[in-house]
Amino acid sequence: MSAAEYPGLPAKPGGRWKIWLAIGIIAAITAVTLAPGIGVDFSLDAILRNWRNGTEKIGQLLVPDWSFFPRTIAPLWETIQMAIIASVIGAIVSVPLSMWAARLTNPNPVTRGIVRTLLNIVRAVPDLLYAAVLVAMVGVGALPGIIALVLFNVGIVVKLVSEAIESGDPGPGEAARAAGATQTQINRAALLPDIWPPFINQALYAFELNVRASTVLGLVGAGGLGLLIDAVRTFYRYDQLSLIILEILVVVVLIDWASAVIRKRVK
Repeated sequence: MSAAEYPGLPAKPGGRWKIWLAIGIIAAITAVTLAPGIGVDFSLDAILRNWRNGTEKIGQLLVPDWSFFPRTIAPLWETIQMAIIASVIGAIVSVPLSMWAARLTNPNPVTRGIVRTLLNIVRAVPDLLYAAVLVAMVGVGALPGIIALVLFNVGIVVKLVSEAIESGDPGPGEAARAAGATQTQINRAALLPDIWPPFINQALYAFELNVRASTVLGLVGAGGLGLLIDAVRTFYRYDQLSLIILEILVVVVLIDWASAVIRKRVK
């Protein structure tokens, strides 16, 4: 008899020391992180000394320069194009990789391990580093940004979709295998229909991330609004930067709304 089997019984107090131990470890790590000389050099004094400069910049952000809008149209459209192209290519590449990385759709441990290892390597490298290296290889523009976003997409989508596949019901696949079906036939007929909803959800989520990420990639020369952000930041034009932030916000909200509509239809 246990508290888990009978909800009416009180929980055993013996596990409370684990909670206090976890709290103590977190507090110790936080203290070491904030300690001068060995931590991140966090200082409230620096914030208090520069508060006037900070409030001035915040004041500029609250008053967007609407006359700057025409100059943002082309970079904004390039950012959206980068996100769309990278999302489509990343989604296409992610379909077979997701199935190769999941145990239900790929029972071979060797190929599954190879795919998972490669994907771990892809996810370990930040997208900004991909963009910086690709800019040095192919030059400034949208192409290095698109390639970086594709790699970023594949790493995220394959990870999430393969986990969704493995958490699914193995019953249909086992029944098809008992009937003599091959693994390819099992994947196509029994498992693939259940894969599409989570795949579409994760692909849409990656598209939302792409719009945000593509603006940052431009800071290293990978095209889009990031190049313009870097330019206005260099001249401390926070009023123009505020307008760009508002545009990104509007685009993200619209994409989120469209994604919600598509998800409802998929369900």
